[in-house]
Amino acid sequence: MRNQILEIGAKELSYEIREIVAFANQIEKLGQIITWENIGDPVAKGEVVPRWIKDIVQKAAGENSAYGYAPTKGLEKTREFLAQLVNSDKKIKITKEDIIFFNGLGDAINKVYGLLDPSARVIGPTPAYSTHSSAEADHAGAEHITYDCDPENKWYPDLSDLRMKAQYNPNIAGILIINPNNPTGAVYPKGILKAIVKIAEEFDLFIIADEIYLNINYNGRRPTPLSDIIGKVCGISMKGISKEWPWPGSRCGWIEFYNVNRDPVFHEYAQAVLMKKMLEVSSTTLPQMVIPQVLSDLRYKRYQKERNQKYKKRAELAYSILKDIKGSDIIKVEGAFYMTVAFKEGILNNRQKLTIANPKIRKLVEKESKNVALDKRFVYYLLGATGICLVPLTGFNCQRYGFRITLLENNEEKFKWIFKTVKEKIKEYINSN
Repeated sequence: MRNQILEIGAKELSYEIREIVAFANQIEKLGQIITWENIGDPVAKGEVVPRWIKDIVQKAAGENSAYGYAPTKGLEKTREFLAQLVNSDKKIKITKEDIIFFNGLGDAINKVYGLLDPSARVIGPTPAYSTHSSAEADHAGAEHITYDCDPENKWYPDLSDLRMKAQYNPNIAGILIINPNNPTGAVYPKGILKAIVKIAEEFDLFIIADEIYLNINYNGRRPTPLSDIIGKVCGISMKGISKEWPWPGSRCGWIEFYNVNRDPVFHEYAQAVLMKKMLEVSSTTLPQMVIPQVLSDLRYKRYQKERNQKYKKRAELAYSILKDIKGSDIIKVEGAFYMTVAFKEGILNNRQKLTIANPKIRKLVEKESKNVALDKRFVYYLLGATGICLVPLTGFNCQRYGFRITLLENNEEKFKWIFKTVKEKIKEYINSN
């Protein structure tokens, strides 16, 4: 074309969680049955939404208002309800006007980063969740800036690394926290979160907290919401129902602005986010309608407790199977429904292989595994040999080699097979050279 039509940041867009699907589909066409461990969709893994939640949704779907537009910010009664949930802890006060609904957090993430000045950077954790890292890099037209999380310290943020980068990079305007963390499953202690807020206050930064997994926690550590420790710092909390109910197909998420009036620059930015959303008119109406009724139902807390107990059991089982893998860092996860295995330096190389019985699949894997990151190479061989589809850790904007696996499989015997097979194949792969 006579003009350059692609924006400068487009080359930074990457979403390995779904990109691995294209390769898995090729494997599947050659006869391999695929076990999908790449994406966090509980429904696809067989989790059933409680009948009483379905009844509430079905009743609401019978109302004419469910088929119309919602206000741009979201339904007023729902926003009032959510504001009261935040205000109940008396740590910070917000109103319904501080809440905006989006078509899932992916929509919110794109707008939150997309409206920042290209020179204003948001530093995020590594491993990074791809939607955040890609959106931030895209807006800046440059590689995403990260602070380290340490696999030898339960994947907690390295505060000294964060503080140094905030101090010496004047373009950093905000800090991203993902808690509970995707992809590591870590839940950050309150002291670490308060230290991050202190860094933000010291360098006059705002905070983005992705808290989509806030109520999915177990093993004794309950996540501390940003609203509990934000103090006078400006911030944004991102929440939704896709993982909790679970209803990922609802595409229903929202953001809560904290201390929006304490800084005129942040206030102007918040208004810009609203105006950008206004161009779309509104977000999906039906899921907004039922949020107050579902979350205030006495059965909801009981349901969440029982659900978290299931994930606790799976997390313990997964850890017991994988914990003694040679040359790896593995933690017993405390939240969300993911586990990350990080290989120590020097464990992987480009000579290692797995036995693949199907010659067509073996040829494809050998071809596609050339000139890729060493952890992606392992993931490709695992796919070819077993059909288990993982996401390489380098796909999460991370320099360390490893992979993410989910805790979502509902069939206990299949769950055991997945993790035992992964363990066996890691050993076979490492010992193959």
